[in-house]
Amino acid sequence: MEFVELIEGASLIENVHVYAPEDLGVNDLVLCYDKIVEIGKDLTALYPRTRKIDGRGLLAVPGFIDQHVHITGGGGEGSFKTRVPPLRFTDCVQAGVTTLVGLLGTDGITRSVEDLLAKTKALNEEGVTAYCLTGSYQYPSITLTGDVKKDIAFINEVVGVKIALSDHRCSHPTREDLIRLASDARMASLISGKPGLVTIHMGRGKGRLDLIFQILEETDIPIKHFRPTHVGKLGEAAVRFAKMGGYIDFTASSRPSEAAGDIVQAIQAGAPLQRITLSSDANGSLPKWNEENEMIGITAASMQSLHKVVTELIIGEGMPVTDALRLVTENAAQALELDGRKGRLEAGYDADLLLLDSEFHLDTVIARGQVLMQGGELKVQDGIMLD
Repeated sequence: MEFVELIEGASLIENVHVYAPEDLGVNDLVLCYDKIVEIGKDLTALYPRTRKIDGRGLLAVPGFIDQHVHITGGGGEGSFKTRVPPLRFTDCVQAGVTTLVGLLGTDGITRSVEDLLAKTKALNEEGVTAYCLTGSYQYPSITLTGDVKKDIAFINEVVGVKIALSDHRCSHPTREDLIRLASDARMASLISGKPGLVTIHMGRGKGRLDLIFQILEETDIPIKHFRPTHVGKLGEAAVRFAKMGGYIDFTASSRPSEAAGDIVQAIQAGAPLQRITLSSDANGSLPKWNEENEMIGITAASMQSLHKVVTELIIGEGMPVTDALRLVTENAAQALELDGRKGRLEAGYDADLLLLDSEFHLDTVIARGQVLMQGGELKVQDGIMLD
């Protein structure tokens, strides 16, 4: 009976060009429930009772990992009417994102960690893999338990804490404040077996990464805990951080060529490819400020930008497919300490994968072994649908 159930729970994608993200050529790919079972040639005869998916002319790539998403919405810098709405489950599917990290941003006043955690749980129930961060731009950090350490250690979904630096909207934490926060995240990570991220929104203020460099030079806190984001305009400072062994996270934008250009420039300046990740900042606000830090306009980020920047890197910048994919698959998984489970197409890994056409358009999305989109058509819907 167990053998029959195993076969009935399996799918086989035939004759698909596999990027694991390295190029494995045309293969068959076998999934069973939520895992990848085998990748190889001519496997159909070995799995006669599996559901077949025709992969001819398509590329199989790992599902995208988006580690910076405002799942409950961001914004509010232009008063209450500018609050960005929450992310929908189908937004993830249509963007090819199968794993994400949710977080708060500027607004830690009208938005809460409780709501963030509830939305994280909802996305997991709907079919993707979701984690979240405690905290927001402000310091001391807002939390659910009253303690950053306890949030990370005891709440399964919480993998770190959010803070902001070099931004006129942040709380301007001191050196001692940031040391204490990173130390708390590290202690909780050791106890709970989590990465203990200190994800740092980097603004365009005068301080840049100076405070982080100072802490790294003067303390024994490992660089792996510090995760600066929005590093596209930080130039040499971001490259220096990556050379030191840290991960730098670029933000996909509504102008894919600009974001792709920033990444290529960093690589050319010596930033190691394996230390670069890309995230969308989806459903976060994108305010425009004048020289007096007065808001003169506001839009919102889309998760679709992630796929667009990857495509721009490949087609517009001529980056090898394997390198461009690593930014949102293998590199991101390693940065989140999910390697061994996420970020690759390999036997034993989670069955999170995308099928793309020859022009890299999204065709099929499979998350935890479930087909969420096929042939460009959604096979799922959001938990609550309006009449």
